Amino acid sequence: MRRLGLLTIALAAGLSGCTTRVAQAPGPDRSIVTVEGGRLSGAPVAGADGVWSYKGIPFAAPPVGRLRWRPPQPVAKWEGVRDATSFAPACMQVHRGGDGFMTEIIAFYGLNIDRTSEDCLYLNVWSAAQPGAPAPVMVWIHGGGLTAGHGGEATYDGTSLAKRGVVVITINYRLGPLGYLAHSLLSAESEQHASGNYGTLDQIAALKWVQQNAAAFGGDPGRVTIFGESAGSWSVNHLVASPLAKGLFHRAIGQSGGGFGSFGTAYPKQEMEAAGEAFAQALLGRNEPLTLEGLRAKTAAEVMAVPATIGRSSANVDGWVFPDTIYNIFSAGRQNKVPVIVGSNADEGASLGAGGPVPITLAAYRKAARDTYGDLANRFLAVYPASNDVEALQGRIQSYTDQSFGWEMRTWARMMENVDSKAYLYFFSRVPPAPDGKQFGAFHAAEIIYVFENLGKSPNPYANRAYDDTDRGLSRLMASYWVNFATNGDPNGPGLPPWPAYTTKSDEALEFGDTVKVRAGIRKDRLDFTDRVYESRRRPDAGRRTSTGS
Repeated sequence: MRRLGLLTIALAAGLSGCTTRVAQAPGPDRSIVTVEGGRLSGAPVAGADGVWSYKGIPFAAPPVGRLRWRPPQPVAKWEGVRDATSFAPACMQVHRGGDGFMTEIIAFYGLNIDRTSEDCLYLNVWSAAQPGAPAPVMVWIHGGGLTAGHGGEATYDGTSLAKRGVVVITINYRLGPLGYLAHSLLSAESEQHASGNYGTLDQIAALKWVQQNAAAFGGDPGRVTIFGESAGSWSVNHLVASPLAKGLFHRAIGQSGGGFGSFGTAYPKQEMEAAGEAFAQALLGRNEPLTLEGLRAKTAAEVMAVPATIGRSSANVDGWVFPDTIYNIFSAGRQNKVPVIVGSNADEGASLGAGGPVPITLAAYRKAARDTYGDLANRFLAVYPASNDVEALQGRIQSYTDQSFGWEMRTWARMMENVDSKAYLYFFSRVPPAPDGKQFGAFHAAEIIYVFENLGKSPNPYANRAYDDTDRGLSRLMASYWVNFATNGDPNGPGLPPWPAYTTKSDEALEFGDTVKVRAGIRKDRLDFTDRVYESRRRPDAGRRTSTGS
């Protein structure tokens, strides 16, 4: 085991060789940029060493009226110079409120949203690149369960990464029922006989826009990295799987989310269309005839007012965007052949309600194990032991963390061996400093602000924790790895602690914690157990088996 101390973090992150920084020499006027739709006017970022930002750029036509629940269409050209100095509205979503810890999660995810619209297919660019020296491009896909979030959250501000020599782009995509509704009538009108997956198609449209327009901002369309967290990581995983995204990106980074067995799974088309039938009935009511005209005549607010428990906001195996399940595509080596960075956080479940709405008892914990895992229950209780109520709660949180995140990311890394593409696995264990650190640990989304090197930049005071030199050093280190990967397809670089490529045999990951070190077999017994669980669920007779649960 190779160990590197806190001093290593500070020294390595501060070395000039750890990543390329853009020179501060004055360049040509970049206030006006020409893209396919027309001319844009951006603005310099104050005090940011030549970084310019261009916000609210349309990458597809507004998906409204007859274009609702259809694949994104090209942008109409505009006359004159379009102002690109403010963010566009977020896509339609149900507002999430909260206080205490939920307030912080809202801040990290970008859910403090004051403007939403069905007309929301816009992206934002940060660049310090000079003409004639194409820079790598990093495209961020936000999280939020495919039901919330937007690309304009302050936590996702691309200034710091742009100063390191990349062009940063953040995107919006349709969410909830406007982004993922599947229905037999929608499939019938489609040339591909497919429906749903509109949010994924928006992401693909944004990547096509990047291929066509990145050079206008100094970006290299031949070096595009997609990266995202949670549902953004599901989306990255889905794009690696989808044949429609082939050639649109060249590296991929997934932070806490995959579609191999848990939440990010692409569900069967028939199942999603059945959920869509229930949603359409609820939207129209029982006295209104079920027609696409009637569905499209409803306002976006009416669509979003249908309870989230009706329908499902998920990807589906439509035979077009996804010809098979994500697991099957990767297992057969049919995914896009790109190197990846993938990883998860130590305590994802602590902040996501894994503790349940009511206090758990040891007896309830053991009963749930038997009901869920059947023949595997004893093995579950061996890898997640509990002898009292407190340990039972921790067992539930830890198992949720491992099965929904840790296993997904290790599986993703292993699956890349099927196409001989390198994978680099990480494990984020740094607990951000705060009084609630003991309760929530290295929580879901905690690493985002480190990756973007935006510590302390959130407008939400609760999110701006008392980050110290260790946090700042770790943030610089992670940003260096991410930028190096976007540049070369390999996160390693001069002055950085070595990060070995993942192999199933070595099972090594780089831990980002109070120290940075390579570790082998992180939570191996737990993840191996989860392998058995998901393997049993994939069997043809899984629906009749009591040993796999649901």
